[in-house]
Amino acid sequence: MLKLNDKYIKLVNEEEKKLSDIFNEIDINTFNNSKKVLDAFHKNNISESDLNGTTGYGYNDIGRDKIENIFAEILNTEDALVRTQIISGSHAISTALFAILRPNDTLLTITGTPYDTLHEVIGIKPNNSSLMSYNIKYKEIDLKNNDFDYDKIKEELKNNIKVIHIQRSRGYSLRDSLTVDKVNKVIKFIKDINSNIIIFVDNCYCEFVENENPTADLIAGSLIKNLGGGIARNGGYIAGKKELIELCAERLNVPGEAKEVGPSGNANREFLQGLYFAPSVVSSALKTAILTSKVLETLNYKVSPKYNEQRADIVELIYFNNKNEMIKYSEGIQHSGAIDANVDPIPSPMPGYADEIIMASSSFIQGSSIEISCDGPLRDPFVIYQQGTLTYDYGKIALINAISKLNE
Repeated sequence: MLKLNDKYIKLVNEEEKKLSDIFNEIDINTFNNSKKVLDAFHKNNISESDLNGTTGYGYNDIGRDKIENIFAEILNTEDALVRTQIISGSHAISTALFAILRPNDTLLTITGTPYDTLHEVIGIKPNNSSLMSYNIKYKEIDLKNNDFDYDKIKEELKNNIKVIHIQRSRGYSLRDSLTVDKVNKVIKFIKDINSNIIIFVDNCYCEFVENENPTADLIAGSLIKNLGGGIARNGGYIAGKKELIELCAERLNVPGEAKEVGPSGNANREFLQGLYFAPSVVSSALKTAILTSKVLETLNYKVSPKYNEQRADIVELIYFNNKNEMIKYSEGIQHSGAIDANVDPIPSPMPGYADEIIMASSSFIQGSSIEISCDGPLRDPFVIYQQGTLTYDYGKIALINAISKLNE
């Protein structure tokens, strides 16, 4: 049974009272995004029969096709690919990049080195199945003062660039996540120079945090993050221009069949219900992140973003003094969850990462980042990346327990 420290209950409640104006702004955004979801459901005439899926080849899966129309509508794109066969955000990104790049093409990322899990996809870390192994060239430009380096981008665009990659969330880097305004500004800048360049945006952790979406040619994400609402048990999406989505579908499935195949099994109900809940769940995750930021700063820990800064995703960074504090805080998050709350998170190697990772995720769905969780590599600086919560109250409880554990 969870015993919360009265001292820290009082502290969290006191700090929470100072956040009412910020929380009200989040509520307005949640209302607008909820209306957007409901309008898309109505436009596509979702009926009970659409909740049923298909088996085998997945031909004539009406519910699946409507779901993809809904995602395209919500994300303001021409088409979308929303499938259980996409196993993660990294898989969605890999599928898209392999679909649109060919030998001798050049991929340019303008947000610095991507997520660790993409290093072998690209070939930054050698792999015989990487993009580089197919003679696809790779270049990168770092951000400049947490914004795009427009001068270097302009210079690089003089070369033969096929695809530009933008990662909105920070991964395990320490830079700021990127707002829709910043992303759309650089997209316009690039397109004004060369409209033929394909711009791909990694949208993981960012959906429904704002009311607008990137105006990219392709965007992608995972359904065990924001848009799955904690209901979808797996899956991912790629959305964008119709001809590019066709290429992505052929890469995921088989040339010549593309979106026509791919059974949804039991996922249609989960995808629709998860999306229906997603604006509210993202709201809870944002409020928990802001409360965490406020409380940990009060306790003299460095945090990013600060509680009153504009947010682009659901992730909160907490800087600890040493690895033992990281582990204690993670234990507090793990022990406050619903599943495997009796388990101690232990630093260990993970596929795709160079350092040992500490991860607390007492979640209903393995690796679900929209449920309350925290993780980070055990290296200096000692930073935990916290995200998610299905409801604000569960997030608040987890925070109280984590700071109690931290200050034993």
